[in-house]
Amino acid sequence: MDLTILYRGPLASCDYDCPYCPFAKRRDSRAQLTADRAALARFAEWAAAQGEQGDRLSILCTPWGEGLVRSWYRRTLAELSRLSHIRRVAIQTNLSCRTDWLAEADLDTLALWCTYHPGQTPYDRFLAKTRELTALGARFSVGIVGFPEHLEHARRLRADLPEQVYLWVNAAEGRSYTDAEAARWTALDPLFPFSRHPHESAGLPCRTGESVISVDGDGTVRRCHFVPAELGNLYDGSYRAALRPRACPRSVCDCHIGYVHLETLPLYDVFAGGVLERIPAAAPPARAIQLLRPTPP
Repeated sequence: MDLTILYRGPLASCDYDCPYCPFAKRRDSRAQLTADRAALARFAEWAAAQGEQGDRLSILCTPWGEGLVRSWYRRTLAELSRLSHIRRVAIQTNLSCRTDWLAEADLDTLALWCTYHPGQTPYDRFLAKTRELTALGARFSVGIVGFPEHLEHARRLRADLPEQVYLWVNAAEGRSYTDAEAARWTALDPLFPFSRHPHESAGLPCRTGESVISVDGDGTVRRCHFVPAELGNLYDGSYRAALRPRACPRSVCDCHIGYVHLETLPLYDVFAGGVLERIPAAAPPARAIQLLRPTPP
């Protein structure tokens, strides 16, 4: 089996207080951190054992909080990256952690999805971290949320980042963009039109629930983070019998980690080899933009 897993344990604490995030500056208790550490260890042990069955795994950690400031995430990602049956292991991060731990990882397998949050960290500090990643030879993308006040920060990032580093822009949740506003963001991220409007998804074929699953800290398997119906449990193997082609039950899908798996969109071609870390295979092809049929909010 070739399976992609979106893993989200109980960790919900973050060292940033972004006004657009409900988990900003939230603190986990010692007991909660201990539970998260145990959950990740259990998941990693399961993932390591799948090589004996001939399965190949791709894993994206999508914590509500910031994982890489916790030693167990750094260690676990490095360890998983060195296993031959792990095709990719990646994590979403604000890049506030140190980068020296990457020396222990297989950088052909490990990748980072990095988000810059203006006002939470000095620009020069964030940029220095990206330069450390480049010097180490790490795979990473960099992105920003498309608020008007972030536009100049995004332009500065695009000018300062190496050309080969993809700069993505997420449409701000609940925000509508005029054509003129969208054009400014598209000039920085040619794929912004995919993020601009929620995608009508009801009844459309999606890879989630077949070759992509979401797993929580208890091992409960769902098709994705956005559909609550359970497919079974990872650790007793009950999920395997539930894997099959499925249509999306939601009216719309408005998050990249969801709609990237829609079979009606060309994003598996656009991000071939880099779906989890959001790195295009090459310059975003013009046909991908032409195939998009935005649905107004």
